[in-house]
Amino acid sequence: MSTHQPLAATLQRIERASGSLATQSIALMDEKLSWFRAMPADQRSWITMVAQAGIASFVNWLRHTGKEPSPIGDVFGTAPPALARSVSLQQTVELVRITIDVVESGVEHLAAPGEETALREAVLVYSREVAFAAAQVYAGVAETRGAWDARLEAMVVDGLLSGEPDDAMPSRAAALGWAAVSDVVVIVGTAPDGNPQTVLDAIQRTVRPRRTPALAGVHGDRLLVVLGSAPPRRSTGKVRETPPDARARAMPLLSEFGTGPVVVGPIVPDLAQSGRSAAAALAGLRAAPGWASAPRPVLAAELLPERALAGDAEARRELVAEIYTPLVEAPGPLLDTVAAYLERGGALEATARDLYVHPNTVRYRLRRVTELTGRSPTEPRDAFVVQTALVVGRLDTAAAGQRSRRRD
Repeated sequence: MSTHQPLAATLQRIERASGSLATQSIALMDEKLSWFRAMPADQRSWITMVAQAGIASFVNWLRHTGKEPSPIGDVFGTAPPALARSVSLQQTVELVRITIDVVESGVEHLAAPGEETALREAVLVYSREVAFAAAQVYAGVAETRGAWDARLEAMVVDGLLSGEPDDAMPSRAAALGWAAVSDVVVIVGTAPDGNPQTVLDAIQRTVRPRRTPALAGVHGDRLLVVLGSAPPRRSTGKVRETPPDARARAMPLLSEFGTGPVVVGPIVPDLAQSGRSAAAALAGLRAAPGWASAPRPVLAAELLPERALAGDAEARRELVAEIYTPLVEAPGPLLDTVAAYLERGGALEATARDLYVHPNTVRYRLRRVTELTGRSPTEPRDAFVVQTALVVGRLDTAAAGQRSRRRD
């Protein structure tokens, strides 16, 4: 800008016109910016105040030649910090550009004779400073938001690890941008050696190319990762694709865990219900040493027998509900057949003799057991699962009978 200070008459003209300039700026924003027209009235009023403060700050700067412009406090200090969450940096630049255009278009009338060039130069210098100030404001908001998001993420992970119900989970999910995230799954395992923040950064680098929302936390020697499915970029009118199964979603993250088992909980609808997935995964991690040849990653549902033996009440309930109860309620002697088969160590002929039936009858009944429970008694691992379910079911039935007799 020219070192010559604009005449006092120029300052007086701008001061008198400041209200009109702000009004013209808002009218032009309303005309040109559809997103501005859609804003709530309270946010539009704050932008009006920012425009007025910007013009007043410009006049004050002109009055003090040589002073460095400082629009951060003078201009943006009038708006609440929350406004930066509603108006993007790009939108702010559009607002500043319109306000500057209005001032520049009025230079001929605002400047005293001979001061037009100096005023134009001043407007350009100050508009540049306002743009830099806006960038600083948004950088500060982003830094603050990043720190707050990190605290929220830690609180979510802490809540999942503690297993305590958290009524604030829905609001925290919304604050983290997870309100629209669905098909959530929790993965747990041993944390690798090294700085925990480095571990968490590696998780984010892995999921970012896949557009997979992720929360993670390192607690002691455990690493917990929460994965979601992001909503589609735009509606296509088609039915939403089925998300990958839980094991497939965990596979890309395997290398980020330390040695030892990695357990994947069941997929739940949203973050608010992720405690169920976390509880199953953590119970599975505690029980995983009981299955020496378990795959990596292993589903918590695949560890039901080990979890039940380790005292997990939910695993006992699932075993009974998925295997024992359907066999008890099934027509025909399916329960007795599979029990005899397992007690005979999978010897088909011996089972048939014990039951006084043909071996083909035993085969047919075992196929019915597989269809009913999803577990094949002829497969070693499934046979162990079924046998554990039968033991748990009998124990629960006996305990229920004792409670009934005591009440009687």
